[in-house]
Amino acid sequence: MNFLSEVLNEKHARKNFSCGKDVLDRYLKVQANQDIRRMLSVCFVYVDHDYAVKAYYTLSSSSIPSDSLPGYMKKKIPPGYNTVPVILLGRLAVDLKYQGQHLGADLLLDAMKRSLSASLVVGSCAMIVDPIDDEAKAFYLKFGFEQLANGKMFIPMKDIAAVL
Repeated sequence: MNFLSEVLNEKHARKNFSCGKDVLDRYLKVQANQDIRRMLSVCFVYVDHDYAVKAYYTLSSSSIPSDSLPGYMKKKIPPGYNTVPVILLGRLAVDLKYQGQHLGADLLLDAMKRSLSASLVVGSCAMIVDPIDDEAKAFYLKFGFEQLANGKMFIPMKDIAAVL
């Protein structure tokens, strides 16, 4: 299957999207366009020739307290930085019909590539994610994300560069 990643717009069919997690389905169908219009996040979708959404993820800028970083990163942050800029991978979901085909991994790598590129224009030291459940947490751990004390997970941009 050849999918194309692009920003969600009105031509994309999402009515039948179902990933098995109601909160993620509802976000795509109800809220994603509003967030894009308000410039709160950008929703990238995987579609093919029929424009039906097969999978999606969202990215936005964010920050986290510098003291929540692990010691090896904290020591690199200059004094006076109470927070550090990060890119938030807000949501990532694959339609049930396409699960088990490594599309989630493809989505994550696409998000990492976009995040790394953005970090070269607007400073960002890491990508963070707030996993929805233990299954999501296990998925991110496979890609080098680390657990933070607040339940979020992160991967430094330098590690993303190494992966890509």
